[in-house]
Amino acid sequence: MSDSSKKGAVQPLADHNGPILPTEVTRKAFRDMLLLRRFEEKAGQLYGMGLVGGFCHLYIGQEAVIVGMSLAMKPGDKIVTSYRDHAHMLMMGMTPRGVMAELTGRSGGYSHGKGGSMHMFSREKNFYGGHGIVGAQVAIGTGLAFANKYRGTDEVGVAYFGEGASQQGQVYESFNLAALHKLPCIYVIENNRYGMGTNVERATAATDLSRLGAPWHIPSRKVDGMDLFAVHEAAQEAVAHCRAGKGPYLLEMETYRYRGHSMSDPARYRDRAEVEEMRRTRDPIEALRRVLTEAGTSEEEFKSIEKDVKAVVEDAVEFAQTSPEPDPSELWTDVLVEA
Repeated sequence: MSDSSKKGAVQPLADHNGPILPTEVTRKAFRDMLLLRRFEEKAGQLYGMGLVGGFCHLYIGQEAVIVGMSLAMKPGDKIVTSYRDHAHMLMMGMTPRGVMAELTGRSGGYSHGKGGSMHMFSREKNFYGGHGIVGAQVAIGTGLAFANKYRGTDEVGVAYFGEGASQQGQVYESFNLAALHKLPCIYVIENNRYGMGTNVERATAATDLSRLGAPWHIPSRKVDGMDLFAVHEAAQEAVAHCRAGKGPYLLEMETYRYRGHSMSDPARYRDRAEVEEMRRTRDPIEALRRVLTEAGTSEEEFKSIEKDVKAVVEDAVEFAQTSPEPDPSELWTDVLVEA
């Protein structure tokens, strides 16, 4: 490895036009993305074994979006997302053990084993849930941003949602409120091209989702969501805009999911060759591997990262499988709040 690489100097990338992150930051991002990939793969395996109940929506292929966004955030910033939420939890600092235990319905999970994949929260880590009602999280994210402004902080609220949810009425109500009150809210559309079984082009007449905030004069960008560096650059711009008190910002992340909408979806509505082509030419983790190789990262270092990630995931599985199921008394908790 060169001296410049050791110092974290910016590394060139022939096929990228935007700024590149320092090598050590890029290496950490690579590890994070690999952890998200391996965690989701293991969650899929456990679902197939009958150890994960209910619904399970995997994030495989979209890792660059949440990792790139997280690099621009700071402690105190708050996020909310949809049911495709495991990666968002992990990037907010929630432990793989706690997330996996919740997936498998164990008392060591974040919702004491009662919520499963779609209902995990951590106020401590400023993660306000994955929500099963399509588009509902957008209004909640707007409320989080309102709270930040009300308290006089420079913290931001980030609402992640898909291209399908972008057509819901509450989304536009939220845009209006955020623009009217200049709320520090970043709206991130994770456009992975497909809803439950419908291509985005068949679901909406709006061909450019980045312009959906235009009637409320919300600035926006269309971003290559498979490119960590492009995501990070756009995230920095959006975060700076919100922290400066200029109101909301909209980012359309053009990304792709390799698996079905959920584990129960065989995804027969798209050509397998399309998925393989995306994996071969646009995979965000492999793109980052190439960047790090050019920057001097050795194959031994990659193997060490892979080994470390595998150990974290296996530890999470072991913790989940050895944690007890919820006590029957949990049926009566978290049901009613007495004021």
